[in-house]
Amino acid sequence: MNADPNEVLARLRGGLVASCQPVDDGPMDRPEIVAAMAQAAVAGGAAGLRIEGVDNLRAVRPLVRVPIIAIVKRDLPQTPVRITTSIADARALAAAGADIIAYDATPRRRTDPRAEIAAAIMASGRLAMADCATIEDARAALAEGASVIGSTLSGYTAETEGLHDGPDFEMLSALRSLGGFVMAEGRYNTPELAARAIAAGADAVTVGSALTRLEHVTSWFADAIRGAR
Repeated sequence: MNADPNEVLARLRGGLVASCQPVDDGPMDRPEIVAAMAQAAVAGGAAGLRIEGVDNLRAVRPLVRVPIIAIVKRDLPQTPVRITTSIADARALAAAGADIIAYDATPRRRTDPRAEIAAAIMASGRLAMADCATIEDARAALAEGASVIGSTLSGYTAETEGLHDGPDFEMLSALRSLGGFVMAEGRYNTPELAARAIAAGADAVTVGSALTRLEHVTSWFADAIRGAR
């Protein structure tokens, strides 16, 4: 869906983005199941989707009309960066029908330079979403042309690990002050936390594990029951 960029963001504003990413190599990690998850999420009211992998994106795109944020995750020995590490991956996602392509916006070393990945996304006619760990990441991403800045990586880098037990609401407020479209993402695993994110300044909220990682959610309940014995 090659919609106008302003229309894409308008459709996401004030809404939920369901991240349909099963546990890697788990029993639900198949394109047809990801596509079913995506359809169910849209039926439940999701304003948009976050989809990992070109094959999964190809399975989902024909079935939904909501905006899709797409990524490719890779585990590479030469870098801790996992999210859309190369220009080639960004171009492949654009060809498969992504509306927005997210990339790791931290300054960490990766396959291709961060600014070049962002430039490739925008050259493909797609919006660039910067997955940030710090406010400095967001400032740099906006300067490089990103349309969406997200708190995705706060708590998931060596610099930020352990700073917050739950979502980073302070970062959301700081992102809001920069301008741009602010995406809350990272540990928003209850409806109450998602609502707080909007109050803290987010334009939209991405929720993943609590919606689409059955193994994780099951373990929350199983551990609580075991602990209550």
